[in-house]
Amino acid sequence: MDVAEAPERVVVIGTGLIGTSIALALREHGTEVLLDDRDPVALRLAAELGAGVPLPEAALARRADLAVLAVPPGAVAATLRDAQKRGLARAYTDVASVKDRPLREAAELGCDLRGFVAGHPLAGRERSGPAAARGDLFLGRTWALCPTAATAPEAVAAVTGLVRACGARPLTVAPAEHDRAVALVSHGPHVVAAATAARLEGADDVALRLAGQGVRDVTRIAASDPELWIGILTANAEPVAGVLESVAADLARAAAALRGDVPADGLAEALRELLGRGNAGRARIPGKHGERAPAYAVVSVVIPDRPGELALLFQAAGVAGVNIEDVTIEHSPGLPVGVAELAVRPEAAERLAGELRARGWSVPG
Repeated sequence: MDVAEAPERVVVIGTGLIGTSIALALREHGTEVLLDDRDPVALRLAAELGAGVPLPEAALARRADLAVLAVPPGAVAATLRDAQKRGLARAYTDVASVKDRPLREAAELGCDLRGFVAGHPLAGRERSGPAAARGDLFLGRTWALCPTAATAPEAVAAVTGLVRACGARPLTVAPAEHDRAVALVSHGPHVVAAATAARLEGADDVALRLAGQGVRDVTRIAASDPELWIGILTANAEPVAGVLESVAADLARAAAALRGDVPADGLAEALRELLGRGNAGRARIPGKHGERAPAYAVVSVVIPDRPGELALLFQAAGVAGVNIEDVTIEHSPGLPVGVAELAVRPEAAERLAGELRARGWSVPG
């Protein structure tokens, strides 16, 4: 990445997770960042974290190169109109996960769309607020940019520079196409995760004690802020509804088969069809660097639940010359141990297992 591409002066409106993370990333390149938020507590915390300084109430003596609107989808249009009336920047972008509706609302409010590039960084965490922000949140992540026919080339260049300064990879996509895509890969899955997690609300202690990594993986994103997601889902309602209807149809067919609505000898085939399509779809998700996801071998290691154990695991992998592609940890309820599952290239699995055993680790298999 060329550090010279980083903008010199940026206004960030909204000091939540994404806005503060953008500010922290830009500050690493020496960008002057001015922060604004209706919540004075969030604004003060972001400033204390080193993300920038509060935007003065008086008119700016010099406009910023760019203003980032880190607000929910329903607030993008009004925030853009107000920022443009104040003359905060030469170009503007947002980070909301819905593009088509905010753009239409901005046009209806009379915003100048020549200087606006709708954007969406594909990064986030289950936690929210400035305290959860990280300057490296966007490293290697895709950042969708949705310019329209009205967008000026210089605005696109300015926003592209910001994206690259944050370490992300810009991807140009039409607004409506973006919304259909995120309904499939983000918004719909979030609702499915929430529906699965909702089943646990009335679960008894036995079920909860038997909860393993599978249910944790499926429900992880269900921990996100409901109010934030209400705004996202209502702004992208039609595409999300289509995804949910398709998922519901698959689930209904599976439930019917399990209840005996197909001949006994057809049950396995009915389930195999759905599970097979699931395998095929999962395999299409890109791996690191956007490449086709390779098949990894998993080395399982029993680890004590105490500080420093993961660091020792990674150190052992380094000595063995093995790159750990991914790691998950499953804790044993009621016990001071867990199992770390280290995903590695198949040809490196035995070398890593041997190094770990030589150091006294318990490696099953």
